[in-house]
Amino acid sequence: MDDIDLFLKEDLDEKGDITSEALLKDEEGIAYIKANENCILAGAEEAREVFKRLGCGVSLIKKDGEEVKAGEKIMEIKGKMKNILAGERLALNFICRMSGIATLTHELTKMCRKKNPNVTIAATRKTTPGFRKYEKKAVKIGGGYPHRMGLYDGVLIKDNHLACISLREAIRKAKKLGVEVEVEVESVEDAVIAAEEGADVIMLDNMPPAKAKLAATKAKEINPEVKIEVSGGITPENIANYTFADRISLGWLTHSVKSKDFSLEVEKVF
Repeated sequence: MDDIDLFLKEDLDEKGDITSEALLKDEEGIAYIKANENCILAGAEEAREVFKRLGCGVSLIKKDGEEVKAGEKIMEIKGKMKNILAGERLALNFICRMSGIATLTHELTKMCRKKNPNVTIAATRKTTPGFRKYEKKAVKIGGGYPHRMGLYDGVLIKDNHLACISLREAIRKAKKLGVEVEVEVESVEDAVIAAEEGADVIMLDNMPPAKAKLAATKAKEINPEVKIEVSGGITPENIANYTFADRISLGWLTHSVKSKDFSLEVEKVF
């Protein structure tokens, strides 16, 4: 049983949609999903799969990654009305949330690249349990960098690791793994040490812009190839102050984003 099956089971359980079962027979219908505000579309592929699992026919009018305008139809669904209604909320949950993330990522990337054409906007692991891969996918659709999917696919040495081991020793041990090593630092001095030890990425955590810029400059003087990432306390309001970095990561993309407004409308019943 994959994610979509689990999500459908969460909504339908063993009893199904008791409202539709009580009110409807075997009516067939045509419905469509439309955007109620301008945004970057994401989650359409997942929504299509929801309806397909329920035996409906689906035609995508718009594709993930495309800009959609308020009032535009993005998908047409044909099938038994009971099945269309059974998938309505799950499909919309995918589209609304993922489109919100993709749109915000797109907007922040566009804004920041006016100052630094090479800057990357990245996600964090501050995601919804069970929904991370979809939120990370939405970031990618919006033009951002998904970053680590979990603890298993990238080294990131954080402050709580450094409560147990010195910064220099941590980097030296991590480099033996043969993968990219990223280290989180909170001071200019530690940024210098990280550069000296050959960290691939230095994350400047919770630093005000001036301090972070100084740390980045000092680190790149030692190792011009090191990537500088800034993170911690970054919001859409202050992100433009950090465009000197190679990468800006913010949990805001997934933990504070506002979903976009889409709705399902029944066009015809027969």
